[in-house]
Amino acid sequence: MIYADIPLTFAIRQAVAVTWGVSDGEGVRLHGGEESAAYLLGEHVVRVGPTWRTTAEAEWCHAIGRAAAERLPEAVAPLPTPSGDTVIRVAGRPISLWPYVEGSWPDSDLPEQRVQGARLLARLHTALAGVRPPPRPRPAFQEEGLDGTPPSDAADLADPTLDRWLAAFHRERPRRHPLHGDFYTGNTLARNGTIVAVLDWDETFVGAPELELAAAALEWGDDELGPSKEFVEAYLEEGGTAAPLTEEELAQLVRHKLRREYAYFHKAVAAGVVHDEDDLDYHERRVALFHSLAR
Repeated sequence: MIYADIPLTFAIRQAVAVTWGVSDGEGVRLHGGEESAAYLLGEHVVRVGPTWRTTAEAEWCHAIGRAAAERLPEAVAPLPTPSGDTVIRVAGRPISLWPYVEGSWPDSDLPEQRVQGARLLARLHTALAGVRPPPRPRPAFQEEGLDGTPPSDAADLADPTLDRWLAAFHRERPRRHPLHGDFYTGNTLARNGTIVAVLDWDETFVGAPELELAAAALEWGDDELGPSKEFVEAYLEEGGTAAPLTEEELAQLVRHKLRREYAYFHKAVAAGVVHDEDDLDYHERRVALFHSLAR
């Protein structure tokens, strides 16, 4: 996986010191981050975002994270500035400050951690079920195609049957509330075998909870529908807001996620990202899965 190569410049550190009063050395790059880079600065984390992400979009996403943190102990939210905002801009980049939580990515190969992830997602959905934010300033990447309109950035995976199915599904499942948007192991942290944090609200949006349940089940099930079904079962046992999914519903919602991944991959290529052999192999396997689930 290609991670963002964004430095923590002196100007950014100076702005963080002036705004939040945090100045602890030059910062240590933390693992992960395809679009943003995170740096450990003492007991805090500085996140440096891409220039194309607007302040309005970042603030909207952060507001969802803050709402989740008010209701869910594991939700990690950005720290406000003295004015109450959560974003400053330095050299055109959105900068935010977060509390540091010690931990490492959980292992979805371990059934107990997979179950923990499912139960955490259920509690997160319950926490956000009553939150009613204003319209998102810009649609999230995952939203394209949900209304049945063929996504223009994934023409090679055109599938009118999937488009019609998505349109019908979202007409028949009217429940909507904020979703994390990217609930996979890399946006959570575990310590001593227990998941203690859910991070990164950049992709949050308002949608049907079944959509996120299916996407997360794929990620935590390691691309296999057997473990994915176990994830769904644990989520439902915990009382999440999504309705039970039939095998067809799980497969079709997973295919929507895979098609959006395909579009993201080619968006990165167009931006100049050069993927290594592992990335290319992963991409090819995901495309193959998209086709195999149509049968």
